Amino acid sequence: MPQQKEDIRNLSLEELKEVFNEWGEPEYRAGQMFKWLYQKNVQALKQMTDFPKKLISKLEQKFSIDTLTCLKTLAAKDGTKKFLWQLAEHHSIETVLIPEKSRRTLCLSTQVGCKFGCPYCMSGSKGFIRQLSAAEIVGQVLGAQRLTGLQITNIVMMGIGEPLDNYENLVKAIRIINHPEGLGIGARKITISTCGLVPGIMKLKKLGLQIELSVSLQATSNELRNRLVPINRKYNLEKLLAACREYFEATDRVITFEYALIEGINDSDSDAKRLADIARRLKGKVNLIPCNPNMSFCYRGSTARRVKDFQRILRSRGVTATIRSTRGSEIQAACGQLAFDRTKDEEERCRLRP
Repeated sequence: MPQQKEDIRNLSLEELKEVFNEWGEPEYRAGQMFKWLYQKNVQALKQMTDFPKKLISKLEQKFSIDTLTCLKTLAAKDGTKKFLWQLAEHHSIETVLIPEKSRRTLCLSTQVGCKFGCPYCMSGSKGFIRQLSAAEIVGQVLGAQRLTGLQITNIVMMGIGEPLDNYENLVKAIRIINHPEGLGIGARKITISTCGLVPGIMKLKKLGLQIELSVSLQATSNELRNRLVPINRKYNLEKLLAACREYFEATDRVITFEYALIEGINDSDSDAKRLADIARRLKGKVNLIPCNPNMSFCYRGSTARRVKDFQRILRSRGVTATIRSTRGSEIQAACGQLAFDRTKDEEERCRLRP
């Protein structure tokens, strides 16, 4: 059987340098290749016209460039776009582009499915299949730029999956996205969102990049958070908030606490006051997210008035609190609505869902 080729975009710049060194090639070839892969977005090794043909042939024997196939693109009235990508083994994932003035934010998936089963989120409703490779994570950026002709300015790891559960591939992808010879997106324009994986947060604090961290809190008591964010049974609020404090002290980066407001569940005045206490103690800020309808319609988002009142309580207690605008909900592209292994027909039916 022919040897399975590796997607060359799974290699960091340092790993590429090692390959060229082993082959007796000059080290600068690695930087050249990075520019071809990520700045010029080539889809075949032979498109690198300043590489000798003999070297291209050698690369092609061992490596490939496995471009993601876009099965479907949906566009919402507010300009949000959602891409349905087919992976090599016929699983699919989704990515969302959110354009706003000079910002073009791309919401990336990091896993096929999710292990953590938050009941208000569609992404884990079918369970967990596998991790995405670094090439597949970065490939979503390259694919979106190729299809739209737009340069992505901001990255949020908030799509399908729990980013910190795929830590090694996540970090490799971030370094490629951030590298000036890669995609060149500044670290402060890259946000990782986690449901509360304490070991991942502890590793992240040592990364040495000025990335943003968002923590999906969703509840201010262990009893409620056990229901809404089941990983809380393993890493409860006390452990999570202690890790957040260590992260802040080590990085001096303000943490954003994401809080999906669910009517009658976690949106009372008392909830707001407890959340304010948490955010104030940790010098964090709060991003309020009206819970979006998911495919099972298990939860109803808080009313606009309740969201505003909740924000008012937070601000009155000295906490910076913003309300996330709901973008792309008509095409099931808003927070908690992304799903994997959708077919093209299922994707089209997203338009019809209220």
